[in-house]
Amino acid sequence: MVREPNDGPPGTEDRGYPARAAPRCGGLPALDAAVAECRACPRLVAWRERVGRERRAAFRDWEYWARPVPGFGPPDAALAVVGLAPAAHGGNRTGRMFTGDASGDFLFAGLHAVGLASQPTATHRGDGLELYGVRVTAPVHCAPPQNRPTPAERDTCRPWLAAELELLAPGLRAVVALGAFAWQALWPALGAAGWSLPRLRPAFGHGAEAVLPAGPGRGELRLLGCYHPSQRNTFTGRLTPEMLVALLTRARERAGL
Repeated sequence: MVREPNDGPPGTEDRGYPARAAPRCGGLPALDAAVAECRACPRLVAWRERVGRERRAAFRDWEYWARPVPGFGPPDAALAVVGLAPAAHGGNRTGRMFTGDASGDFLFAGLHAVGLASQPTATHRGDGLELYGVRVTAPVHCAPPQNRPTPAERDTCRPWLAAELELLAPGLRAVVALGAFAWQALWPALGAAGWSLPRLRPAFGHGAEAVLPAGPGRGELRLLGCYHPSQRNTFTGRLTPEMLVALLTRARERAGL
């Protein structure tokens, strides 16, 4: 079966839809529902739906999600893990962040090893996976061609991430940025969500750490950099399971989990 293209409610094809809709969401369930209706970036809409129609041979019997993929995890998470965007045949297929691809296998195995996930694998939305105190999301919610969103697509999608961070703010204590793209995308989103940003922002690196001061309705926030668990990084040994577990252990401690 192939999911029919999602036309969405009126106004969801407007580039201003995320900026209009995100601040009106009173909780994460409402935000997740609004994210899944978004059609603000024509190139991404065309690509995600084309992938859903053509499918990879190994998944020809799947009904692809082929929509924007919301964040995943509890609404009172103290730790957020922020990636890049859903994979074409991963989250774009399964409808859940980092689910159904090699990067997700690597990430969830690490989260399980440090006690933040109920199981080390993530294959589909009904697989029983639970996250403990951590929410997984991304700056771009649609699968992009060649895993490369444009700056305009990243900026159009930013209100979703800013709203998500603001809704998590009362209990959020640490954020892990998976890769340089997430690190750069997080700064303006954190600023829009109400955090005071440093004048000089630290450069991305594996193990890099920055501290944002506490403010009204929120505590001190630690931002940690981690190499993205892409196959390029994991196959070459740039990111090993031991490196990921060590980084996630530090993030868990910073979050008080």
